[in-house]
Amino acid sequence: MELNPHEVALVEDLRRLPQAAVQQVIALAHRLAAAAERGAIDWSDAWSEENLREYSRASADRLHDGE
Repeated sequence: MELNPHEVALVEDLRRLPQAAVQQVIALAHRLAAAAERGAIDWSDAWSEENLREYSRASADRLHDGE
């Protein structure tokens, strides 16, 4: 399989990271892939009021659950 220039750059960047960081990036990629399966991902960097409420609610839930 041939990689496109973005994929090549990503692989090169990953090779420069410590192994623990690589594992974190891989875990993030898996979470993003799972999120993509559930629907479209909004890639904008602007946070709506609903985004902030959802983030706050999820953060509070994680704190409550001890994560």
